[in-house]
Amino acid sequence: MTLPKFKMLQSTAPTNKIHRLLGVFFIFLRLGLTSFGGPVAHLGYFRHEFVDKRRWLDEHAYADLLSLCQFLPGPASSQAGIALGLVRAGYLGAIAAWIGFTLPSGILMILFGLGLQHSALANASGVLHGLKIAAVAVVAQALWQMSKTLCPDKQRASIAVASTLLVNLLPGTTGQVSSIIASGLIGAILLKKTPPPPPSRLQTPVTLHDAAIAWIVMFGLLIGLPVIAEHTHNHLVQFIDTFYQAGCLVFGGGHVVLPLLQASVVQAGWVTNNDFMAGYGAAQAVPGPLFSFAAYLGAIGQQTPTGWTGGIISLVAIFLPAFLLIIGAIPFWERIRHLPNAQRAMQGINASVVGILLSAFYHPVWTSAIYTATDFSIAITDLLLLALWKLPPWLVVLISAIFGMISNHHA
Repeated sequence: MTLPKFKMLQSTAPTNKIHRLLGVFFIFLRLGLTSFGGPVAHLGYFRHEFVDKRRWLDEHAYADLLSLCQFLPGPASSQAGIALGLVRAGYLGAIAAWIGFTLPSGILMILFGLGLQHSALANASGVLHGLKIAAVAVVAQALWQMSKTLCPDKQRASIAVASTLLVNLLPGTTGQVSSIIASGLIGAILLKKTPPPPPSRLQTPVTLHDAAIAWIVMFGLLIGLPVIAEHTHNHLVQFIDTFYQAGCLVFGGGHVVLPLLQASVVQAGWVTNNDFMAGYGAAQAVPGPLFSFAAYLGAIGQQTPTGWTGGIISLVAIFLPAFLLIIGAIPFWERIRHLPNAQRAMQGINASVVGILLSAFYHPVWTSAIYTATDFSIAITDLLLLALWKLPPWLVVLISAIFGMISNHHA
């Protein structure tokens, strides 16, 4: 009598793991199809999906995760997605989250590189503008919800505003890193009377041994690939090294990677400057991570690999450091953030994250989308639908795209 039951219990465990893994993939695939507006908007979509709706983690754990991704080089929103997949379904979940989120933009950028998407993108300016307006509403809602939890008193609200001012005075990575460090120190000193956040854990399968291997692999490739490329003059190794270095060394997200990739692929003669800028413009028009621009560059290169092969290799190479950095950092981060002094510092850092996102909300999210009273009206309508009518973000994105097309037609 017990044997069939034992077999049934054994057979359901793998089924549950597969079900969870497929769930991660399809959720991130939907986000990859609908998450317009750049990394700040992506983090807003993630927060709605995984904190508000699915409760995979709480507000404080999510904010701690964002703080980690702000510290690390590479694409912050993709790293957050990889970490969320890791928390939900282990290593395979991290891969499933990345594939789901990156697949739509990667395919579109390769198709654009092959000349199949140019006319569609050129004739869709109104739709694209509507998508940018939707990002304004998504980020505004995320900021409001995060500020209520992470900046509930005058001390942390002041840290958030000071972080916004500092980031505006020192644009780029310098302002962000300085803001995070200063806010952590201020939090550790001034927030001693502030109650600690409720206990929360980021449950992952990553051990310290796994983290050490990830750091060894990351630095081994960072140092070894250029040496091999220089001694062998093999184009494939040079090709992989170019995109891998971009993923390792760029702080500040997708826009910051532009000059590094331009210097690497244009000066080397792999891609013309006109083709480079055309692809970068197209990358602004597709959902998902801006690092998918690498797929376009890999697809149109003058030397093998090109086409689909080149696009896939370049995409894997530029995102590989994001995996290694998250795996290498998350177990240490998990241990540090539960220490009393670290918790006070994290409260200051989390307030700083709100301030950094507030600065990014103005530029580039607001400044790239709100030009007229009509744009403002669409954004307010989107926010109403999100915050009060509780419509899903993908539907609001679709409605905003239609509004943008109609307003562009009448302009």
